[in-house]
Amino acid sequence: MRPFAKTVFALVASMLAPLAWAFDPFTVRDIRLIGVQRVEPGTVFGYLPIKVGERLDDQRASQAVRALYATGLFNDVRLEVEGEVLVVYIEERPSIASVEVSGSQDISSEQMLKALKDLGLAESRIFDRALLDRAEQEVKRQYLARGKYAAKVTSTVTPIERNRVAISMAIDEGADARITQIRIVGNKAFTESTLIDQLQLSTPTWLSWYTKTDQYAREKLAGDLERLRSYYLNRGYLEFSIDSTQVSIDPDREGVYITVNITEGERFSVTGFKFSGNTLGREPELEKLMLVREGDVFNGQRLAESTRAMTEIFGSIGYAFANINAIPEVDREKRTVFFNITVDPGRRAYVRRINVSGNARSRDEVVRRELRQFESAWYDTDKIRLSRERLTRLGYFTDVTIDTVPVPEAPDQVDLNVNVNERSTGTFLIGVGFSSTDKLILTASVSQQNFLGTGKSIGLNMNTGRTQRSITLTSTDPYFTADGVSRSFDLFSRRFNADELGLGDYVLETQGIGLRFGIPYTEVDRVTFGVSYERNNITLGSNPPARYREYVDAYGESSWAALGQIGWFRDERDSPLTPTRGLYMGGNVEFTLPVGDLRYTRANFDTQYYKPITKDYTIGLYGSVARGWALGGNPYPLFKNYYAGGIGSVRGFEAASLGPRDADDFPRGGQSKVVASAEFLFPLPGAGNDQQVRLFTFLDVGNVWADTIDLSELRYSTGLGLNWLSPLGPLKLSIGYPINKQPGDRTQRFQFQIGTGF
Repeated sequence: MRPFAKTVFALVASMLAPLAWAFDPFTVRDIRLIGVQRVEPGTVFGYLPIKVGERLDDQRASQAVRALYATGLFNDVRLEVEGEVLVVYIEERPSIASVEVSGSQDISSEQMLKALKDLGLAESRIFDRALLDRAEQEVKRQYLARGKYAAKVTSTVTPIERNRVAISMAIDEGADARITQIRIVGNKAFTESTLIDQLQLSTPTWLSWYTKTDQYAREKLAGDLERLRSYYLNRGYLEFSIDSTQVSIDPDREGVYITVNITEGERFSVTGFKFSGNTLGREPELEKLMLVREGDVFNGQRLAESTRAMTEIFGSIGYAFANINAIPEVDREKRTVFFNITVDPGRRAYVRRINVSGNARSRDEVVRRELRQFESAWYDTDKIRLSRERLTRLGYFTDVTIDTVPVPEAPDQVDLNVNVNERSTGTFLIGVGFSSTDKLILTASVSQQNFLGTGKSIGLNMNTGRTQRSITLTSTDPYFTADGVSRSFDLFSRRFNADELGLGDYVLETQGIGLRFGIPYTEVDRVTFGVSYERNNITLGSNPPARYREYVDAYGESSWAALGQIGWFRDERDSPLTPTRGLYMGGNVEFTLPVGDLRYTRANFDTQYYKPITKDYTIGLYGSVARGWALGGNPYPLFKNYYAGGIGSVRGFEAASLGPRDADDFPRGGQSKVVASAEFLFPLPGAGNDQQVRLFTFLDVGNVWADTIDLSELRYSTGLGLNWLSPLGPLKLSIGYPINKQPGDRTQRFQFQIGTGF
């Protein structure tokens, strides 16, 4: 006869030994749970492999305990028998009531808590000490990757009521481990200092506080090793190899020593190349794309660019998965290499479906209308690239990717997955700027570039400075029609205080409203036309220029005009803020309609051209020509004159100071203007290839004339400048030196502007 209460099973964590006792198998008539608090009884019964009515023996009892332990929900599990009733005693693991992180600066607390949550440590989760230990090791690993070798992590687990725990993780980041020494061993063709200059990692410099290049990270070193490899491959060293890399740290965990062992090999020249495989009859076209020719020193970058361009040729005619490989045939005795370029175009494919994802706010049509690759059309890499560029230029997304996915069991079909990462397009900004001309500038703006996800934009901008004040309300619908005709409304009020620029004691106030349309006729060209109404009012001070006094006496203080505008613009730049390549051109003609008080026409043409010399150095060329004409025997409005001098014009001369002067020695501007500039842009030393901070040298030329352009009167200047997309806004700084200063010219060598006015 069975005892009333007999222990059937007691499990130790390791399950090392078989049961030391046994019991007679029996049929379970009932199952009772003891110790359940948070876990639902149904959850326990769901994991328990024993049901009422089943027969229980030693083996099935062991399986039951193992199954409950495997859930991770319990600290202890044991089974007892009371008659024919199976009693399951469980001790639940505590739940996590809260997780707090303190002392984390290099990694934000939000990032840290998210990482811990991904590991399973988060509020309401079941607490597992082993999981906490793994989390501590992962946090330390993250800091090691950031060069913080002295980082310490201390976790405190505090039990609280209702079988819960509070976890507190205190982090002592310690000092950053700085790179004390970088050595490259095995080099013969190039000096060690030359090779180290190719790396982004460096020993501490005066700019290290900003660039962080003296902080070791595995990812940074891996990138530098690839740069080193490319440096050799681009100079003919086809068999260059990196044998080993040693990274050591000093005992105080603050100094890092890096040693890279390399084998240069021999320098190879190219004896020629041939094509094999199926070129689809395009061999002459492919030959023109080959940048590495017979007799040239081998250049890995040019070879990669050549095969990439060849792949795109096939991609542009529908061969989505063309495979082109340059197989080297090396003659080590002669130190030459011949390339066999194998071509496998694969099968021609068309696009079955285009899937758009990531656009939580933007409507699908806002994305799809920018695509130039269409469904059911042949796959075309040129159109896919153009589609990506158009989506990027919208400014609604931080990242745009278009992936090509084969369709299963359909080798002639592909799908395109367009994924966008949206950025916040609604802004409310209050800013402060400063310039050498306007002094303090206060700005405020409320704008929504992607209003309600429709792609339309609205904005209210305000700017106040000592020289110019303005308020502008704008609204633009880039797809007023389905084929991309844009429509814009403008409502504006501007106030210009000429006395602040030394142009005379008068104030010009202008209010107006305008309507414009833009018609695209190529992917990069747009024609605009519009009409506007404008009212101008001149307020004279105690000592205004004589010409303004005479103008007001003859035509009054107030005037109005109805204007028409026609323009053309082409923009091929890679970025409107930090361009490194591409061409921009634009022209605009403004003319008065035969109503109102004024009769004149103004025309201007502007151009920019950027040419990269290397990935770090860029040449920029700029030009602007403008001309105004009086119509119908009326005088040309003085307040429509052009001015030159200062930042954005001819640096080194005072703002708006060039050109003719009146009897009171005030600059009077002119109806004609020519300004041109050449810049050589390069990164700030120690900043790497950071396009947001760039130095430049410049040569400026320009002037304004009362009427006819006389190029012999052009002014020239040269100097050094800095462009920086600072947190306060774009900063422009220049130190200019006039080359051909004439008597009466006003110079200003140091000029700057922080922030932008609307």
